[in-house]
Amino acid sequence: MVIRWGICSAGKISNDFTVALRTLPAENHQVVAVAARDLKHAQEFAQKHSIPRAYGSYEELAKDPEIDVVYVGTIQTHHLSAGALFMNAKKNILCEKPLAMNLKEVQELIATAKKNDVFLMEAVWTRFFPVSLEISRLLSRGEVGEVKVVRADFGLPLTHVPRAVQKEMGGGALLDIGIYCVQFALMVFNGEKPESIQATGVCLDTGVDETMIITLKFSGQRLAVCTCTISAQLPNEALIVGTKGTIKVPAHMWCPTSLMVNGVETQYPVPDPALPLNFTNSTGMSYEAEEVRRCLLNGLKESSRMSHADSVLLAEIMDEARRQVGVVYSQDNQ
Repeated sequence: MVIRWGICSAGKISNDFTVALRTLPAENHQVVAVAARDLKHAQEFAQKHSIPRAYGSYEELAKDPEIDVVYVGTIQTHHLSAGALFMNAKKNILCEKPLAMNLKEVQELIATAKKNDVFLMEAVWTRFFPVSLEISRLLSRGEVGEVKVVRADFGLPLTHVPRAVQKEMGGGALLDIGIYCVQFALMVFNGEKPESIQATGVCLDTGVDETMIITLKFSGQRLAVCTCTISAQLPNEALIVGTKGTIKVPAHMWCPTSLMVNGVETQYPVPDPALPLNFTNSTGMSYEAEEVRRCLLNGLKESSRMSHADSVLLAEIMDEARRQVGVVYSQDNQ
């Protein structure tokens, strides 16, 4: 059975998601419509990706009866409004990360999904990579003994990118890229809520976080340290250290294609793209698309691998970290 996708927003990430869908069998996934707030942008996107319908408003996409699921690729400040629009039109959605600007908005989106009995998943694509599935398998088998320390870092020089530094656009290191480090720790510890959260950071004069270090303490004396920055290139690796060994995710921990278990490396290449990509390893978004299809075919309203509860915990931790560092968005006061 084919899953018919609508694409909301004709930006860079939507481009890459559409290219990723094209690596999957056409009898399983089809992109049937795209919407942008500028019809010309939508039409150019549709032409480039051979999409039959282009709309100049999100409302038109929401009304299209021939769509099973909408991919929301807008900037995060619009996730709440766009997500609500589609779910109230009884559309299933895969919404880009972060799911929303804060916990309150995340809970609102989840409530809207439940009210309309539709599927909702935060597009934490990393969780669906073969590397991530293998990590979960190794941990469940006790391959490295008891996990004691988790470390994850993600830093890129992004201060020249308006979206990354402007508060009105939901900028800052944590929401943009630090989320990958936090979700990694939560994946390793099976969605357990940390006993304590300690965050320290430095902010740009725009009021968003330039660099943040978050230490999460879990039950049983287990720690996770997450480091993120938009002002420099970090090694971008992740490490899981247990009493009997070590699992390392080399560079590109947010879209991993290799895994080192006790020094032995295995490669897990992503599919080849048919069109140019804007970001690293973006064809790996095909893995989350396959998960959406699996869930929809099974009548599920959320994925057990990135559940509503996972999104809530992620937002709770990021809210608290921002509170400690002093990053406040207008959405926090509404």
